[in-house]
Amino acid sequence: MSGNRVLVAGASIAGPALAHWLRRRGAQVTVVERAPELRPGGQAVDARGVAKEVIRRMGLDAAVRAARTETAGAHTVDADGTVLETFRAEDDGGDGYISEIEILRGDLSQVLYDDTRDGVEYIFGDRIAELTQDADGVDVVFASGDRRRFELVIGADGLHSALREMVFGPRERFVRHLGLVLAFYTVPNEFELERWLLDYQESGRSAGLRPIRDAGQAMAVFSFPAADFDVDYRDVTAQKRLLRERMDGMGWLAPRILAHLDDTPDFYLDQVAQVVMDRWSSGRVGLLGDAAFSSSPMSGQGTGLALVGAYLLAAELAAAGWDPEAGFAAYEERMRSFVEANQEIGRLHAHSLAVPDPDAQPEWDMALIERAINGLELPDYADLLDLGTPADVPSTSTAQP
Repeated sequence: MSGNRVLVAGASIAGPALAHWLRRRGAQVTVVERAPELRPGGQAVDARGVAKEVIRRMGLDAAVRAARTETAGAHTVDADGTVLETFRAEDDGGDGYISEIEILRGDLSQVLYDDTRDGVEYIFGDRIAELTQDADGVDVVFASGDRRRFELVIGADGLHSALREMVFGPRERFVRHLGLVLAFYTVPNEFELERWLLDYQESGRSAGLRPIRDAGQAMAVFSFPAADFDVDYRDVTAQKRLLRERMDGMGWLAPRILAHLDDTPDFYLDQVAQVVMDRWSSGRVGLLGDAAFSSSPMSGQGTGLALVGAYLLAAELAAAGWDPEAGFAAYEERMRSFVEANQEIGRLHAHSLAVPDPDAQPEWDMALIERAINGLELPDYADLLDLGTPADVPSTSTAQP
């Protein structure tokens, strides 16, 4: 074991994925999550291109595929439900509009947690309240009052990252609103939905239904254009009111889907936004995933960026002998162009949804799409220490959901 103690903030996808690779590189890893337990359900996320190879190298291909939504594809429909266009999961080698690896965010989070829980310390219901770094480490004070010292701290706590704001500055400096708002929540499957996603668009707004593994339920998805966004992402009542206002008068199945708004257990609404930063590190503190480089859900690649970034960050830190300046710099150099390609995809897609005129839709650059999916070479890091998967090393977990 190295003596390197690494604190990771966030236990969704990026955090546990990083914990997997840090542990295999010999670090002692603690993951702190402010929620009291893993959050189930959530948006469907995808793995394409090089991200699928990272999953394979993690030894999790079978587990991830077993938890897929098994969506066959997507139909765009008109107000009467007539199919206008069809996309299949096998299109483009499984890396198309509907990916062959599509999984609910909460289900992927569970797979990653189950994989790492026996080799990583997880602390739920707590958060970083203060930190002070010096040349040799970072002193952390948790909200619970616990005080610890780590060699490195990594923020993998999402678009609204508290660690990013604490270390790098206010969110307004980095978060770029893309003019769109997205909402989704679980509804009873009273719509005879099987394995096909249905998508309806009207005047820049969209309503959709997508299948999940529980055939008795479906995931409702709405989007609408908004020049700005000032609703607190934690104020669910205000968010539901806003959704009803913006979707008023929409056709197709929208009224029936909205009728379940007050009964759903997992409502989510937020702006479609990206995070743009000149640097993803400051001293011994670094950022990963949406906290560092959110490409927005419109890119379809946020999960892929998190998985690939976790693989590269852990390896480059280890390759640099755990020197933060060299390790973070190498990670950024490898990731930057990949991130930028995916952020461009996100901006184009968000713009296309917010424009009501079909003749004004942007043309897709297939070379850009290829760069966003496969435009990064994954080193094998064969010369680095590899302790195997976390299940192969002694447990240090002190908290579990």
